[in-house]
Amino acid sequence: MNSFVKPDTEPAVGFGPFAFYRQQRLVTCDGKPLALGGRALDILQVLVEHAGTFVSKQALIARVWPDSVVEEINLRVHIAALRRAFGDGRDGVRYILNHPRQGYCLAAPVILEANVERHVNRWPERHNLPARLSPVIGRDKVLGQLLAEVPRQPLTTVTGPGGVGKTTVVLRVAELMLEYFDDGAWFVDLSVISDSSQVPAQVARTLGLEGGELNQQLASRRMLLVLDGFEYLIEGCRELAQALRSAPGVSLLLSSREPLGIPDESVVRLQGLAVASALEPEHQILACPAVQLLIERVGARQQGFKPSGRDVQTLAQVCQRLDGLPLALELAAVQVDALGVAGVLEQLDYGLSFLSHGRRTAVIHHQSLEAVLDWSFERLSADEQAVFQRLAVFETPFTLRAAMAVISCAELSVGQLPWLLSRLVSQSLLMVEQCADGVRFHLLHTTRAYALEKLRCSGQWQALHRRYVLQEAWGPCRSMPEPLTQRLEQRVGFL
Repeated sequence: MNSFVKPDTEPAVGFGPFAFYRQQRLVTCDGKPLALGGRALDILQVLVEHAGTFVSKQALIARVWPDSVVEEINLRVHIAALRRAFGDGRDGVRYILNHPRQGYCLAAPVILEANVERHVNRWPERHNLPARLSPVIGRDKVLGQLLAEVPRQPLTTVTGPGGVGKTTVVLRVAELMLEYFDDGAWFVDLSVISDSSQVPAQVARTLGLEGGELNQQLASRRMLLVLDGFEYLIEGCRELAQALRSAPGVSLLLSSREPLGIPDESVVRLQGLAVASALEPEHQILACPAVQLLIERVGARQQGFKPSGRDVQTLAQVCQRLDGLPLALELAAVQVDALGVAGVLEQLDYGLSFLSHGRRTAVIHHQSLEAVLDWSFERLSADEQAVFQRLAVFETPFTLRAAMAVISCAELSVGQLPWLLSRLVSQSLLMVEQCADGVRFHLLHTTRAYALEKLRCSGQWQALHRRYVLQEAWGPCRSMPEPLTQRLEQRVGFL
């Protein structure tokens, strides 16, 4: 659990122009935060504790990765990140020294100093962030990106499929940036309201403000607002973002399955945690973030849980089938108690319904994987629902041309499909990637399993699957004329 300390009372460890706030896990240079990932900060913590002396590579790895087997290259990558952030070697100044046999050393003189008071007109409290109950695993890169971007952008939206951990990431960013914003970081839960016009009022209630225009009351403030759960309140959030342009010290950080789609919005797409192939060596599988998260969640329920032998390969297969989605992995960990690791993998062949029993404190649509997908599916139009279900016939990534050949019909004309596909992409239900031969689409394994069940229940599976098999066998003969295909592909080119 986090221990939040007000930055104006926490002493900093200073070296050169840098200040390291250990409890806030923040490094600043002349008062400005540096974008450093969690592992780099863990390494810095050890080097600060032993400032002036060398720490062996083995000791650093043991402290920073206590429950994992990692290669020395992992350590070198994060040391390099620290050196880049410090400008190590620039103008002859060295902060981190290394010795082939002795390891690494923080060579700069280190002093303990009290923070300088920065702003006398503060809010009584500086945050309302919920306590984090477990570590954030495998998100160092995106956290570093957001720490660098959020202070420079009026609006940043983290998007991704349901269960990918968007809320976890934005809350972690808010924790790490408490020192940067004089008036704190505030979490606004919009899932509790149902009307877009109530968005400003919900923000005001969270901040304890009464009366007056919100943008005027925040005009002189320097704060971070974290908005969560607004997928069906998009219009209200657009209006809020535009109104807060007159409050230049306020940064908005949003988590959503769909971006707002307005100017000046920086969109960061969050993917599932990196997964490993079951064919890779055991130590590489155990170093994979998705596997680490699954082991951590199982270990929280079964003290001393340590997979070995075939279980390690099975864990990798479970993570692949669940697309590295943190929520899905957490739900799977619950089932390991009763089914074992191999049993969980076997049950995935029968659908997602057994992935339930999430945390009791979670919102309703996060207590099972089906509930997460239901929440997205129910907000689609009838045409979007029809396309989403039909795309489940594709077992591998597919082109726009293939989609038009297989799923178009009298109710879903060829001309509608580019727009409908782009809508599914924007709502994080359909993935898109640029390949050497153009744009290709695919459904996540978990999403396809859900859509496939819907398609079978609709009675359309057999006919569409027959069209899919024919298209795979004779696609070139059944393709549309090239000029028409190119025009349609251009319509989704912005994706």
